[in-house]
Amino acid sequence: MVLFERYDQLENNKIMAQNKDIYLASKPRYEILDGLRGVAALMVLFFHCFETYIPQFGTQHINHGYLAVDFFFVLSGFVIGYAYDDRWGKMSYWNFFKRRLIRLHPMVVAGTVVGACFYFFAEDGIWPLLGNVEPWKFGLCFVMALLMIPASPGLDIRGWGETNSFNGANWSLTFEYIGNILYAFLLRRLPTIAIGVLCVASIFFTMDMTLGWDVFELFAEPKYNVIGGWSLNAEQLYIGFGRLLYPFLCGLLISRILPKHMTEANPSGSPLGMRGGFWWASLLLVILFAMPQVGGKDGLADGIYQLFAIVVMFPIIVLIGAGSKTTDKRSARWCETLGNLSYPLYITHYPLMYVQMTWAAHHQDAPVWHHVVLNIGMCIISIGIAWALLKLYDEPVRAWLKKKLFKR
Repeated sequence: MVLFERYDQLENNKIMAQNKDIYLASKPRYEILDGLRGVAALMVLFFHCFETYIPQFGTQHINHGYLAVDFFFVLSGFVIGYAYDDRWGKMSYWNFFKRRLIRLHPMVVAGTVVGACFYFFAEDGIWPLLGNVEPWKFGLCFVMALLMIPASPGLDIRGWGETNSFNGANWSLTFEYIGNILYAFLLRRLPTIAIGVLCVASIFFTMDMTLGWDVFELFAEPKYNVIGGWSLNAEQLYIGFGRLLYPFLCGLLISRILPKHMTEANPSGSPLGMRGGFWWASLLLVILFAMPQVGGKDGLADGIYQLFAIVVMFPIIVLIGAGSKTTDKRSARWCETLGNLSYPLYITHYPLMYVQMTWAAHHQDAPVWHHVVLNIGMCIISIGIAWALLKLYDEPVRAWLKKKLFKR
């Protein structure tokens, strides 16, 4: 009898193992959160366009656009928890990583290829290493970028110390991958209370940067911001992990808490659902990103502002997005379009910024309208490239990979 029970158990385990290779259908999407991700991606684009002119104008007109990365990490933690927390009995580690690679990596490849194409449109007068790169080094860096292997400062081929010299924005995707790995091997196993404790504890790193504490004495001077994360050195790695931990854990915590508060009257579980939630949350994001420098030159007041935005406002905005519904076709179309565009736009726009910086640096005396046309043109071209890659490359490639790598 025991022998037959053991045999049945082995057969059930075999069936379960086979089922873990089956592609599990995607859950219903939070369409407003998709739309908000698109709004944030557009603000990053505008931020980088204006960033070109800081030396000329002495200020940044989308001053806190870099905080969009921290918002993306909150969204990522929430979506990962929502999509996968209850699926591990039906899904293996390899299944999970295949799904995440299919979702993320095709556009990593596309962004690197776009960056390699535009690499030669810049000039070595702006980037000190550009004119002295040996072919083997270029090829090695290109292959590493395709595989999402961060380059050390010794393999920098532009002169900015970026982990991906072809596409500087890729640094945040490196930490996105790290967040996914931490989730799969550790965070998913922890109870909600433990996630909450880690979330609160990780605020320390955000405070250490934004309040100028520098407890570990990594910075040459008090920082008062979260800018950084794109180089392989102790300071930049600390910034990158510091920017990842609280937002990602906070998003994951929200995804755990909301189901516990779902009722018939409030099916989302969020206390902040509202009519027109997408538009109100978008307005909040635009205000947060466009806010000018707060306070004086010492930076502490602005650091407090960034701390408030990351720790308080971004979770609130996610709760609004998760708790609200689109009530008209126009809002639904905006959310869908912006959501589809967001990732391709974010991961492919920065190579064009290198070209813009080169032109602007060599034409500082050009009429203002030339620079206005350049900025508008770069935005249009960036959006056009992103949309073309989405429809002609990303969606077909992901569909093909799902068909090849999963059983149906």
